Amino acid sequence: MPKICLIGAGSTVFAQNILGDVLSSKSGGDYVISLFDIDPERLKTSEIVAQRICEALHLDKVRVEATLDRRKALQGSDFVILMMQVGGYKPATVTDFEVPKRHGLRQTIADTLGIGGIFRGLRTIPVLEAICRDVEEVCPNALLMQYVNPMAINCWAIKEIAPSIRTVGLCHSVQHTAAHLADCLGEDIADINYLSAGINHVAFFLKYEKLRADGSREDLYPRLRALTEEGRVPSGDRVRFDVLKRLGHFVTESSEHFSEYTSWYIKEGRNDLIAQLNIPLDEYIRRCEVQIAEWHELRRDLEGGKPIDVCRSNEYAAGIIHAAVSGQPALIYGNVPNNGLIQNLPDECIVEVPCHVDHNGIQPIRIGRIPSQLAAVMRLSVSVQELTVEAALTKRRDRIYQAALLDPHTSAELSPDQIWKMVDDMIERHGSLLPAYH
Repeated sequence: MPKICLIGAGSTVFAQNILGDVLSSKSGGDYVISLFDIDPERLKTSEIVAQRICEALHLDKVRVEATLDRRKALQGSDFVILMMQVGGYKPATVTDFEVPKRHGLRQTIADTLGIGGIFRGLRTIPVLEAICRDVEEVCPNALLMQYVNPMAINCWAIKEIAPSIRTVGLCHSVQHTAAHLADCLGEDIADINYLSAGINHVAFFLKYEKLRADGSREDLYPRLRALTEEGRVPSGDRVRFDVLKRLGHFVTESSEHFSEYTSWYIKEGRNDLIAQLNIPLDEYIRRCEVQIAEWHELRRDLEGGKPIDVCRSNEYAAGIIHAAVSGQPALIYGNVPNNGLIQNLPDECIVEVPCHVDHNGIQPIRIGRIPSQLAAVMRLSVSVQELTVEAALTKRRDRIYQAALLDPHTSAELSPDQIWKMVDDMIERHGSLLPAYH
């Protein structure tokens, strides 16, 4: 009976999506579901959610366990899914926004790049290291599915910490954006064929085409460009369509995310640009408040006995588990070490590429060279990722300064002295959430 362990299972809404997918899949029915979190209240809610999903699907062979002991949860696991947020909304996420804002740096999401992404990585990597050591000891053959942001930074750290662990980083940006573009064009996603490659949140569609009934294919990029020319760009997606105009390809992550990955869009004294492109500053703070409210609502519903709805999402975890258990192949987009998969990106970085999945696990597909302008944009992020991982693993404070100094948005807004002071303030505010740096 395969065992699936959820680390950070107190992220109840996301856990509900993952478990709903897994347990309603063709291979669902004979699993041990092991839930771990450091918050007993949230863990209890997620345990009830898991049990309610089993009841709704009439799965009487699934065994649900919940524990505050991480090693016990991991013991003998075949699949480990990471979904935790180290430091939580308060104080960590609030700090990621408040301190930079005092120094003149505004952000939208702050979980992937920028000063917020750097510090989210710095406080997450020590926890990842402890989890990896446990996995090596109590479930060394498990497949580790890493959903935690900053995706590329975390996956890079895992590669350095525990290269023997079978792991893949998972995000929903590729499949979400593919469906979004189909909606923009009035097409059915079932008729769309696409190829994406790059690094997480800075990957681009190299191909986006429609498969016709007669077997022919239509390149849909001309129709996407026409949306801009005709003034029909969705109001919340103006940044990405501007990127399409500048770079010739559509980026997979949302406009609010991508706006803070370059020096182009969020600028001091350019509120006209913010308004023109509809860039939602402090967006992640608003989302966190909504997610917290959703958790409280879900908890009230469960305690009130309200039936739970089991809906399928488009996350990859269930497909991976089904393919690995059944041997029936699946295609996903995963974050894996490059090692030549994308020829004009560094071998040591983490890339997001299509991957074949079956009994043999995750098998990345080689892309070759990508357009040089796309690789150039990605390398801006790769340098920040590399220095952040090095800072976390060596505890060198100067590497944190340098990561922030090389971040495109941060360096466009602040001087070196301002960046140094902001990093010092962030380290001080994070307190015990970070190890000591020298």
